[in-house]
Amino acid sequence: MNKKLILASVSTVLLTLPVVMLAFDPGPIPNAAPTLNINQIIDIIFSIIWPVAVAFFIIMFVLAAFAFFNAKGDATAVAGARNFVIWGVVGVVVALIAWSIPFIVRNTLGQGI
Repeated sequence: MNKKLILASVSTVLLTLPVVMLAFDPGPIPNAAPTLNINQIIDIIFSIIWPVAVAFFIIMFVLAAFAFFNAKGDATAVAGARNFVIWGVVGVVVALIAWSIPFIVRNTLGQGI
């Protein structure tokens, strides 16, 4: 019964993931215009990567919740579920730092945001 519940939940998440991803608007597709500078390219890349990262974080925490739910008091299973949460938080922190680097560099170089 638990395997069917997990399979149904995972398949539901995977089937709704494209709908959630299409809800984000990454902006217009860049063309080969000569006015395209490095700041705009970095903004376009991050506007595409950020929704994918957010979807990954959500999936990671949902898997952690399922792992805690299925642990049923087993110490090794709880430790594994705790690792899901720890690595999920580490991923969020690293992504936030990576996302803020272009803004820090721009402000340091004096170009503003």
